[in-house]
Amino acid sequence: MLDFTSDYNQGAHPKILERLVETNFEKVTSYGLDKYSLSAKDKIKKACGCENAEVYFLTGGTQTNQNVISAMLKGFEGVIAADTGHIGSHEAGAIEFTGHKVLPLPHENGKLTAKAVKDYVLNYYADENYEHMVFPGMVYISYPTEYGTLYSKKELTELYAVCKEYKMPLYIDGARLGYGLVCGESDMSLEDIARLCDVFYIGGTKVGALCGEAVVFTKNNMPEHFMTLVKRNGAMIAKGRLIGVQFDTLFTDGLYFEISRNAIEKADRLKNIFRKKGYRFYIDSPTNQIFILLEDSKLEQLQQDVKAGFWEKPDAEHTVVRFATSWATTDSEIDALEKIL
Repeated sequence: MLDFTSDYNQGAHPKILERLVETNFEKVTSYGLDKYSLSAKDKIKKACGCENAEVYFLTGGTQTNQNVISAMLKGFEGVIAADTGHIGSHEAGAIEFTGHKVLPLPHENGKLTAKAVKDYVLNYYADENYEHMVFPGMVYISYPTEYGTLYSKKELTELYAVCKEYKMPLYIDGARLGYGLVCGESDMSLEDIARLCDVFYIGGTKVGALCGEAVVFTKNNMPEHFMTLVKRNGAMIAKGRLIGVQFDTLFTDGLYFEISRNAIEKADRLKNIFRKKGYRFYIDSPTNQIFILLEDSKLEQLQQDVKAGFWEKPDAEHTVVRFATSWATTDSEIDALEKIL
């Protein structure tokens, strides 16, 4: 059975496993203060071109989003997101659980526009009753988006300008950041990401790590006592080395970006196969997530040999399914899927 359901259904890159084994019996400081975590932080700052950045490691995406957003918002504020945004659609109310409302706006191919955010804020403050409403205190986006689409440098610059105008920090969910940055359609670098937001995270879980995300506060703006807030939320890992070693490895000799390219190369191959065989694309995604519109009868037939992720039901007879490639997808898997298709 072939499995293209997600980009985190395999373990970790061999170099990470080797480093974890090599360092296994060393006794090091706990809570992310070990030499490997400190080294990883330095490498990430350098890669971001932001030597004064503050970096903190957490274990997973939902945990990261919950902790960052709740720490940066005031009690009466909510977070603006696309209505397809991960924090509002697939995180089980994790943000609302902290007392902060997700404020959804319509998306354009998975993206928030600067105009939509500005219009929302202007309309909010034009309402004489706004003191009775949830204040827009932050803007959340994903790069790539949930539909695998990308913000251009121009789009992100315009969006960040609106955020700065209304004093709302811009937070970028980078669960698949590596795949977005190495994509041929991207005009962004890691330095651009760091410059055009207030906080973002570099995804490890979906890009070669066993687990782990690296939160980067780019404007000397890490919330006061952030480590304490993380611990209060039960999100602190005692053996911080586990994530530190992984990111130290990922950011040695460009490994993070090297392995990210594999996902894009394999996705491009797979897209060409789908086109050649006449399959219908639901959306034009340039990254490693491919969305195909299938008749339900065809999907039932395909599921006998292939696993793909359910996405949505546009009507009673069709289903949108997602095929995701990853850092570990092989040519032999693509070849096998081509024969089945």
